[in-house]
Amino acid sequence: MIKIEQTRNDFENDIGPLVKSFFPEQEVCFKAILPKKGISKKEGQYLQQEIEYYLFVIIEEHVMRLIFSNAKKESIFDVSDQADLAEKPEYRNVIKRLLYHALSAYTKKELPWGAQTGVRPAKIALDRLELGWQEKEIADFMKEHYLCSKEKIELSIKIAKKEASLLAKLQDKKGYSIYIGIAFCPSKCLYCSFPSYPLEKFGGLMDDYLLALFKEIDYASNCITKKQLQTVYVGGGTPTALDEKHLEMLLKKIRDTLDFTYVQEFTVEAGRPDSLTMEKLHLLKQYGVTRISVNPQTMNQKTLDLIGRYHCVEDVKRAFAMARQAGHNNINMDLIMGLPGEDIKHVVHTLDEIGKLSPDSLTVHTLALKRASNLTIYKEKYQTLPKNTKEMIRLAAEFTENHGYFPYYLYRQKNMTGNLENVGYALPEKEGLYNILMMEERQTILALGAGATSKYVFPTGGRIERTDNCKSIVDYIERIEEMIGRKRDFLKKEEKNLLG
Repeated sequence: MIKIEQTRNDFENDIGPLVKSFFPEQEVCFKAILPKKGISKKEGQYLQQEIEYYLFVIIEEHVMRLIFSNAKKESIFDVSDQADLAEKPEYRNVIKRLLYHALSAYTKKELPWGAQTGVRPAKIALDRLELGWQEKEIADFMKEHYLCSKEKIELSIKIAKKEASLLAKLQDKKGYSIYIGIAFCPSKCLYCSFPSYPLEKFGGLMDDYLLALFKEIDYASNCITKKQLQTVYVGGGTPTALDEKHLEMLLKKIRDTLDFTYVQEFTVEAGRPDSLTMEKLHLLKQYGVTRISVNPQTMNQKTLDLIGRYHCVEDVKRAFAMARQAGHNNINMDLIMGLPGEDIKHVVHTLDEIGKLSPDSLTVHTLALKRASNLTIYKEKYQTLPKNTKEMIRLAAEFTENHGYFPYYLYRQKNMTGNLENVGYALPEKEGLYNILMMEERQTILALGAGATSKYVFPTGGRIERTDNCKSIVDYIERIEEMIGRKRDFLKKEEKNLLG
């Protein structure tokens, strides 16, 4: 554990993730203090018993002092930055740069994304491209302000350029999107922290859940009348965990209730191969679904068994073949780099098998150690997390380039192994538009279902607001009128501002 004591308590969300990036195997906790030079003998004894590292963060206007202590030694780093601190966002960047320099000096490590801890690095490049900046200006900015590596800066700019061209065609400012969450899954994956409930235990709630969800869909059909509905995304959980009868009920409700006049993309995650049947795939096609996902995560059976994916490698191949047979011509597959027990040869095998299938897009995730996942809760059981995730990501990027895929969206998460990223790659004209709109926060996304968070993007001032639905399926069912009321109250108050 690393215990952090700081003279300012308003930078925990900046300091914590960066410290964690340098010390991924350590827990981080905070305590506010007054400035001091070191630790007492009594504290040192406590550290020896409980805490591996003690970090004091002393923040002044342009200067940061960091004192690292453990049972063996104490190291002191004084770093300074003369940037203009007039605005708090820039102050945060200064704090992170100072901390990065000190942590890098202490650990003798550099991070691919430098001091950049946000989830949307491509947004930094996209915003500036649209302001008319040249690529070199953007690269210099990301290097100076975030200390990003040359490789990651180039990736960000490459993706931002692709996003800009797709968004211009979409005319995204005219529209909004709808996300519909189906909170059921065949089983709970080891690494998952999303609201999802195993069918074996919660399947009896399916009728009541859909009844509540349909009320929310009814509300969503006419609550935003002056913008075009442009994309619809059904995620989860696993939407195809619904049986054929309930899946058709859902698809019919969506198509009968929502206005699809301007919809350019209708996506349904069919992520778990063990949830797919030919009848379900035909239903998806019948109701106009234009994009699906069939997600193996890995093509190594031992890993699938370990992470709680109750299907085999052959199920992936069979499900993909059925989807093609049913007429689906825009199929995404998700892979995760850095799964427990995997090394380079496992990744090479997975990529070889994916190459034989030829999906239309491929999303390459870096394993994120999410606090609420079983992988983190029971981490003592999984001590074989790979140390070479960077090489795995490099192999995946090389594979996509060799097979004609182009990177089109990018995001990061907290506690990602290797301080890396998730990248979506696609063949031409097969990009996931919703992914870009959601990740780059380009338009309002009305989110329906248990655990769903609506995000309201205001056209001026960079303002974004959220309303949340409760995560529990039972609570969602019982409190559906309250969930609808939250959206209604917000939109009533902010309708004029949202329209600009």
